[in-house]
Amino acid sequence: MSGESMNWETLGFDYIKTDKRFLSTWRDGAWQPGELTEDNVLHISEGSTALHYGQQCFEGLKAYRCKDGSINLFRPDQNAARMQRSCSRLLMPHVPTEMFIEACKEVVRANERFIPPYGTGGALYLRPFVIGVGDNIGVRTAPEFIFSVFCLPVGAYFKGGLKPHNFKISSYDRAAPNGTGAAKVGGNYAASLMPGAEAKKQNFADAIYLDPQTHSKIEEVGSANFFAITANNEFITPQSPSVLPGITRLSLIELAGSRLGLKVIEGDVFVDRLGDFVEAGACGTAAVISPIGGIEYNDQLHVFHSLEDVGPVTVRLYNELTGIQTGDVEAPEGWIVKV
Repeated sequence: MSGESMNWETLGFDYIKTDKRFLSTWRDGAWQPGELTEDNVLHISEGSTALHYGQQCFEGLKAYRCKDGSINLFRPDQNAARMQRSCSRLLMPHVPTEMFIEACKEVVRANERFIPPYGTGGALYLRPFVIGVGDNIGVRTAPEFIFSVFCLPVGAYFKGGLKPHNFKISSYDRAAPNGTGAAKVGGNYAASLMPGAEAKKQNFADAIYLDPQTHSKIEEVGSANFFAITANNEFITPQSPSVLPGITRLSLIELAGSRLGLKVIEGDVFVDRLGDFVEAGACGTAAVISPIGGIEYNDQLHVFHSLEDVGPVTVRLYNELTGIQTGDVEAPEGWIVKV
């Protein structure tokens, strides 16, 4: 499938093989010079720690086509920093920030024909990852590692505009109290597959996870961060050592305070006090913001702004952030890297 023959309007969030991906191997204490390759199949040892012990982490970020034809990467330095934190947690070597950003740029340039045009709502999604590989069987850090970045075009998350979705409080835990919740590692997502599937079977968009220690506070929405707006113009998002520090979350925190004049609070979001909030949403790279219409807890659906319409503050946050990403709104310093 070529970029020229794609129907940009029907793009979803599905794997599409693009032309090139970046690949580098860590051995003998250093990352080897990386290269672009057409091969989308990894050849790794059957004893790789990534396969047996979950020694791997990943990132997600997007490249956007601007009105003037240029290409924006949104805050790749933050993704690099988060991947370094994930690598530290799993005893893997850091990918230096400069190497990370340059690899992303190379992949975007090599697959430029797959970038959805400006105005379609689509973007080029980048998936950097680090995995432990090499001949091994003991529970220990791997002898070698692979760092790779591949990409695929993705469509507008909401066909026909922003729409509220309903979510269900899960009885499952996403991560342990002192576990790997703050690292972007596959094990957290494996743990979410069953509760997510159960929620979707009951016609909810996804599961919402409470804090693993007390099960009294909202932590995450599916694989996204939670935020809420109060009637007093406060922007509130959970603060917890087991919440993944999202780049979209970080950006909304900064924009809510500096551009919308909201009071920003990072703290506890008690599930029995949902009535304190007039709007709520989930934020992450894929959707930017998924407005939350209602949350089911103890068999009761708590409705926020509306089950049909998106709240005004959520709309303003969404427009501000997506405008920055596509170059239509002036970005805070350092947020945009031109490819």
